[in-house]
Amino acid sequence: MSDTNRGGFNELTLNVLRIVAALLFMQHGVQKLFGAIGGNQVGSLISQPGLAGILEFGGGLLLAMGLFTRPVAFILAGEMAVAYFIAHMPQGFWPIMNRGELAMFYCFTWLFFFANGPGRYSLDAWRASRSSG
Repeated sequence: MSDTNRGGFNELTLNVLRIVAALLFMQHGVQKLFGAIGGNQVGSLISQPGLAGILEFGGGLLLAMGLFTRPVAFILAGEMAVAYFIAHMPQGFWPIMNRGELAMFYCFTWLFFFANGPGRYSLDAWRASRSSG
């Protein structure tokens, strides 16, 4: 594969990863906010689960669109780190045993997008091209 094709493939897979991970993440927010898809609706939005639902649904939507990607990804990585240390770490050290591997995986996925940006197929890239041209 040539370097130009490799760049295009890398760009495509970066964007697919961002969109798919964000849509999967949004489902956790849907469960908390609306009680849908097997979830239990939280009683109050002004609670730890309520705030988590807002972050997961709203932040996931923004990441899926690639809008404000870096700050949103940073906030969501922090949310997942807090979730890991509050809900999972007390159950034991190993993520596979304390069932925290998903929180940890999302945390590092969002840190990746914080560091690397959303990719070419995003509203952030579109906004950048409009302001520079």
